[in-house]
Amino acid sequence: MDKQIKVLQFGEGNFLRCFIDWMVQKMNDKADFNGAVRIVQAIGDELSPPSKILNERGGFYHTCLRGVEGGKPVEIIEENRTVEKVLCASADWAEIEKTMELDSLRFIVSNTTEAGIEYRKDADTFPLKVAKLLKARKAANGKGLVFIPCELIEHNGDNLKKCVLQYVADWNDTELAAWIESECVFCSTLVDRIVAGRPDAESAERYEKQLGEKDDVLVCGEPFHFFVIEVPKAKADAGFDLEKELPLQKSGINVVYTPDMQPYRTRKVRFLNGAHTATVLEGHLAGFTFVDELVKDPKFNAFFRQILFEEISPTIDLPEDDKRAYAESVLERFANPFANHRLLSISLNSVSKWKVRVLPTILDYNSKFGKLPEGLVKSLGSLIKFYRTDKVNDSPDVMEFFKGNPSADDVMKKVDFWGMDLTTIPGFADMVKTNC
Repeated sequence: MDKQIKVLQFGEGNFLRCFIDWMVQKMNDKADFNGAVRIVQAIGDELSPPSKILNERGGFYHTCLRGVEGGKPVEIIEENRTVEKVLCASADWAEIEKTMELDSLRFIVSNTTEAGIEYRKDADTFPLKVAKLLKARKAANGKGLVFIPCELIEHNGDNLKKCVLQYVADWNDTELAAWIESECVFCSTLVDRIVAGRPDAESAERYEKQLGEKDDVLVCGEPFHFFVIEVPKAKADAGFDLEKELPLQKSGINVVYTPDMQPYRTRKVRFLNGAHTATVLEGHLAGFTFVDELVKDPKFNAFFRQILFEEISPTIDLPEDDKRAYAESVLERFANPFANHRLLSISLNSVSKWKVRVLPTILDYNSKFGKLPEGLVKSLGSLIKFYRTDKVNDSPDVMEFFKGNPSADDVMKKVDFWGMDLTTIPGFADMVKTNC
């Protein structure tokens, strides 16, 4: 591979290969980025079968983007030749550390799960690995690195930097800490693309015939993608221009650079995740299995439109055209027959999800208009009905509470669940009970 290694990626999974690595391929194709990705498998004592297969194929694989666009089904199969190789963190650490000597290296991306960015003094965490690599980088050539974490936590870049600096503080290495502050950039991000992973057997057979080869690391995702990158204001003010170094917009990537990503995070959580949580439990109780079935059903389609356009949208501080376009895209994504979004899979931990994804919208709507958003409020009634069935999968304390067959009032008064007594909201309890 004659491309320069510009990206060190922690995480070999389907999402990053269908999101970040897909973007690197686009930049190579359209913006002369000429970049290669070296991947680190952060977990395990040896390379997993997918990682081994990727190495055996010289990093070559295919992405398959399939879904619905403009009301029509689409399927796009593309080659990806960005991956140089995969290394195992435990077995290949010396080679990973030697990567820090490369002048071409500029970016570190990651998706180490929500629990990956944490500080634990005596544990070999991802931030500790980063701290060790930055120490090696400073000693090797002193060129700073740009971090673009993709973990699904708020302020992921800020949190990663905080954890890294805590480990550096444990070493009493003030020079390294000062170098990290001055030379490195930690961006926070919001990522949005549904990645299904491997195709089903029937599709895999069809792709094998179509490609003329068997690609056991082909990854499937939806055509929709959205990337929000929050560049630290101090770095931007000092002249740091991420697009100049990482030409995403030039390559046609749907990316937004912003000093404050919170409105976009709120949009995703309330529109996409909130609509899921407010609908799937009632959908299961009505006998449906997949999300796309709900979108096709006239009753549920009308419900989706009610909560998206009339109840959620007014609570989000973004331009109307922006919100309408995103809401329409959510419906189109929900209608994707290839996503195989099982309602019961989405129902996992619905109590905590409802608190985070639905309740804030209800409270903001009530504060703004002096009335309750009926569809979202009634979704709690659906939750109560669902939690009386044997299909519930939640934390032990939630499961134990519902074993006692609590009344609707008992559920709404459960401050441990909601952070407040919901019956104190005027009219709330009566509206919920109409759907119990």
